Amino acid sequence: MPYRKTKIICTIGPATNTLDKIRQLAEAGMNIARINMSHGDQKSHLEVIKKIKSYNKTAAIPVAILLDTQGPEIRTGDIMENFTLKMGDMIEIQAGSENPESKSVITVNYRDMLKDLKAGDRVTLDNGIINLEVIEKTEFGLMCRVVDGGVMKSRRHINLPGIRVNLPSITAKDAQDIIFAVKEDVDFIALSFVRTAADVEECKRMVERYNGHAQVIAKIEDSQAVQNYKEIIAASHGIMVARGDLGVEVPIEELPIIQRRIVKECALQGKRVIVATHLLESMIENPIPTRAEVTDVANAAYEEVDSVMLSGETAAGKFPIKAVEMLDKILKRIETSGGIGWSRDFKSDEVKAAFAESAVELADQLKSEAVVVFTRRGLTADFVTAYHPRYSTVFAFTNMSQVRRKLLLNRACYPYRIDFSSDPEKTIKTAFALLLKKKLLPPGSKIVIVSDIIAGSERVESIQVRTLGSQT
Repeated sequence: MPYRKTKIICTIGPATNTLDKIRQLAEAGMNIARINMSHGDQKSHLEVIKKIKSYNKTAAIPVAILLDTQGPEIRTGDIMENFTLKMGDMIEIQAGSENPESKSVITVNYRDMLKDLKAGDRVTLDNGIINLEVIEKTEFGLMCRVVDGGVMKSRRHINLPGIRVNLPSITAKDAQDIIFAVKEDVDFIALSFVRTAADVEECKRMVERYNGHAQVIAKIEDSQAVQNYKEIIAASHGIMVARGDLGVEVPIEELPIIQRRIVKECALQGKRVIVATHLLESMIENPIPTRAEVTDVANAAYEEVDSVMLSGETAAGKFPIKAVEMLDKILKRIETSGGIGWSRDFKSDEVKAAFAESAVELADQLKSEAVVVFTRRGLTADFVTAYHPRYSTVFAFTNMSQVRRKLLLNRACYPYRIDFSSDPEKTIKTAFALLLKKKLLPPGSKIVIVSDIIAGSERVESIQVRTLGSQT
């Protein structure tokens, strides 16, 4: 059977927060469920987490959980009623949260905004739909001219392109949500609005402080993060190219170049990478995507990313299951046409990486159906998948359920939990028996194995080539 290499992350929301919908998403191709802390509260998210764990108890392949922090968001305050802003209109921005009585005034929750901005700076609302230009500072705020109009609503998200905001990378709410993630045994934490590697390290220390195991995914979504992307990648387990905010924070024509640069650097550093936002945005309302969206997904697959992510498509869309099925179909087709191959330039001084590279080179030469990896912490499997086998599916066997779920993010990696024996040969036979029993590979499949063996009184790393069925 053809195994999809690129993994799928689905945001869970009102359209999909039941056990039945979670099951349907998983059957359609979801590998990881995203919990978006920008909406809802911990109580409502806990109910979703419980449902995912309930599904995992009986599922042949579990669904991992990614908690996405809100980050230091700047938002407008509440307004009495929606109103329309037209090009050329003047509107004043004031700090505060009270409802303004005038439609010529909006409030924001970031007081330093009035100090940080000057005449000529741009203020973007609602992910770029409404754009304002600062004309002058007033006694109470900023007088702005409407450049691109739209309907003004309460609590709209604000971006300040090119402005270095005076906000903590991990807010008090984020800290509480990270503790919540650790307590609930979440697999990944996506840290929003990362600006430097120090932000990632701070989050990792928090996870360790509370004895957690979640891996930190840094979201690159502003211009400062773009400047520091190599250091951020080095500090993180993986990266999310969060194109929603990023496409507002930087000139939009630069976005594809920035995406490609980040994806390539992740390949060169052997790190996981997720491409997110607007992949199949039209499927929130329509049963099929646009041709441009299909091409966007195809481009991510060609760049050999580890995962792609759906947001509103599955959280609140009319066709959440169809969106996943469509994504699965596009990815499988494009993967048969080959990829860009940046991973071939990944280098590491780790001994395990050298074994992994040799195993993948051998698998490519033999065009073997699979590379089988035995891993306790997931490190060897990480290295094998980082080299992106061209023809082989990676089957990673671990004795840790937590490690198994984490490996669900890895490109072309299908992890399984088995008990490890003190005799490596028995462990290999157990893995081969599982591959045959679950019909994951047909008998006679050629397999490259990365495992330790007993040599005298020592256990040593080895690379082996075997045929499935001949040793079981």
